[in-house]
Amino acid sequence: MAVKNQVQLITYPDSLGGDLKTLNQVLLKHFSDIFEGGVHILPPFPSSGDRGFAPLTYLEIEPSFGTWEDIRQIGENFDVLVDLMVNHISRQSAYFQDFLQKGRKSEYADLFITLDKLWEDGQPVQEDIDKMFLRRPLPYSTFTIEETGEEEKVWTTFGKTNPSEQIDLDIKSEKVKQLLTDFFVNFKKQNVKIVRLDAVGYVIKKLGTSCFFVEPEIYEFLDWVMELANSLDIELLPEVHSHYSIQYKLAEHGCWIYDFILPYRILDTLINKTSNELLDYLKNRPHKQFTMLDCHDGIPVKPDMDDLIDTKEARALVDVCLERGSNLSLILSDEHKAEDGFDVHQIRCSYYSVLNCDDDAYLAARAIQFFAPGVPQVYYVGLLAGENDVENVQKTGEGREINRHNFSFKEIEESLDKKVVQRLLTLIRFRNEYAAFNGEFEVLESAADEILLSWKKEEKHCTLYINLQTNKSVIDYVNESGDIVQYTV
Repeated sequence: MAVKNQVQLITYPDSLGGDLKTLNQVLLKHFSDIFEGGVHILPPFPSSGDRGFAPLTYLEIEPSFGTWEDIRQIGENFDVLVDLMVNHISRQSAYFQDFLQKGRKSEYADLFITLDKLWEDGQPVQEDIDKMFLRRPLPYSTFTIEETGEEEKVWTTFGKTNPSEQIDLDIKSEKVKQLLTDFFVNFKKQNVKIVRLDAVGYVIKKLGTSCFFVEPEIYEFLDWVMELANSLDIELLPEVHSHYSIQYKLAEHGCWIYDFILPYRILDTLINKTSNELLDYLKNRPHKQFTMLDCHDGIPVKPDMDDLIDTKEARALVDVCLERGSNLSLILSDEHKAEDGFDVHQIRCSYYSVLNCDDDAYLAARAIQFFAPGVPQVYYVGLLAGENDVENVQKTGEGREINRHNFSFKEIEESLDKKVVQRLLTLIRFRNEYAAFNGEFEVLESAADEILLSWKKEEKHCTLYINLQTNKSVIDYVNESGDIVQYTV
């Protein structure tokens, strides 16, 4: 199956109307010709934390969201993309609960990384840990086995609690390979077309390394999982937040990658009204990418933009975002901060709000995204031009909730009446239907406060012109009759 070069939606299972059944109704009623590229449903599985990203299993759907039948129904009309956290599984999963009870006697013991798999005597060595890219103070958690009272230290890359809710899987284990195979076979049965490999950069644990994107071992794992997916006609999208050079290595390896650079570049272009860096970037990036502006986390800054930005300029841009109501996620470990202390991991906001709720600026941002080569994804809050949900941040204490508003059926209908949303839908239809987007892309020469991008295929061609002083966007294109017509975005 080939990924369609058309616009995709990203949504939680319960964010557009409350559950999967309603999501399908909303899609069919309002967006049947909008998301022709498919729908990325953020984890709909039973989960013990991190809004779905600590799944207990991938063989079931969280009952409050619906059933696999609902996923299959959505899959009748839209290609479905789901996540697989290949690095870890929930502490509440049947597999780990069995291990907690029986310890090494559990049939699932080999799924997990007990410390003796790394250090012969099972004793962690600080010198090795110092070299690792840590996501929490220690890369393991300590558990007490019920039957024996013994303590077991088990690898846990992620998790805000101690012990962690997210238990790493040992991808060297044949049992883990079987488990992942079972999950993929089930996805195929349930009409899933694309799988995002979440946290795949962390799967290799090797002493003396950062334990992040360890080469060449990471490619051996990717080759194995790609072969499995190919055999089931499922496309893979590895998700890696890191220095852009790692993304490019994945692209060279034939993988789809995420364009985590574009959201910041577009924001910088529209706020500072200069296009040079964006256009240089668009001339040189790999084409086999999924593009985004907004998502359930935030606009990536470090490490995705390392060596691509001046930290003084970045700080000034971040300050503008804060003035406009954004909040920040910061880098934990000192060695990954910039030399001047710049430590912004992600800017958390609604993309509409961070552009000051300026309809023209927001449409210009989407137009650039849709003209950049790749498969465009539109996050559900961005689709409805949702604004920062500050109330939800205050209520939950979770900064990411600023861009995770759940829309009721009524709120969806009200949002659809907004001019900015209607303009966005028109732009999406153009991106889905116009044939030139499957042709040749070119960045045309323009003034520093303008953008000129073009696509050409046979007699069809279209050019996007943006004036950054006014944020007005215009598309010239050849219509069915062969005439050049102009469309103001």
